[in-house]
Amino acid sequence: MATDTVLRELLVRQLDHWLPGVLHRSRRATLALSSCDPDAAEAALRVVAEFADRLRGRRLTVLVLAGGGPDLPARLGPVEATLPADVAVHLVPGDASRLPVVLKAAGAAGAPLLTMVDAAAAEPALLAAAATGRPAELLLSAPAPASLRPALTGAGFPLVTEVELVPADGSPARRVAFGTGLEKSLEAFKDALWEVDEFAGVRYRDPEDPAGGLLDIALHPEPGPLRRELLAELARSGPRTVTELRRHTLTATVYRAADTVGALTSLLHSGAVRRDPEHGRLGGDVLITAGPAAAARSTA
Repeated sequence: MATDTVLRELLVRQLDHWLPGVLHRSRRATLALSSCDPDAAEAALRVVAEFADRLRGRRLTVLVLAGGGPDLPARLGPVEATLPADVAVHLVPGDASRLPVVLKAAGAAGAPLLTMVDAAAAEPALLAAAATGRPAELLLSAPAPASLRPALTGAGFPLVTEVELVPADGSPARRVAFGTGLEKSLEAFKDALWEVDEFAGVRYRDPEDPAGGLLDIALHPEPGPLRRELLAELARSGPRTVTELRRHTLTATVYRAADTVGALTSLLHSGAVRRDPEHGRLGGDVLITAGPAAAARSTA
């Protein structure tokens, strides 16, 4: 499915960001993959293999809860053979419901843990197990349209973002959420969102967009939904600095913090917001207030 292609790319890009940090600060770590498609599992192992030299002297446990059919061991075997002895790959039969037991048996708690799960629902036991890492990061996909953010936040992931993947062919949409405690990891995930294959046949929907518009995947995404979300935030919370709005963009929308200034510039030109001071660089301490045109522009 087209959504599988996007999920695989997101996993590979996040793993590429996660592994160097793990190798720098920890002697052991765990990567857990549950119910993802065989292509994603193989792609993840290939990323691990790229860091083979730096993994020596570290203990990385890779757990693959296999729902990928009988050919999965044959597919992973050649890649596993290129890994150093310090990397242990365990292919475990079962689905996401077994993840808590498998993570406990692997001793994943208390060390860096990156988990990817494709599940039918955000089960509390599953999320609690994924949150035992120090630090813990979780990439979770589940059927749309139920929001995953409250469950991840409640499980102990302080920074959460989510996006709906909407295939162009009319096949079922998926909701994807990423939870972490590290702002740099959230920033990396946001970068990955807009760097995946734009020809994958998938568009995004930001769950926080009041209009629910669809977005093409692009390095410079269409700013309309972000403008609406910034106006909604100003209506809820009152005047905010550019720094505060940048953080809102990062933590509460599918956009990157760097997209904020462009959206604010457009809102200023339209009269939907005002700034104080009126002139100068649109920097962090500039205060943004909803203008008289905000109500009319909130659906623009």
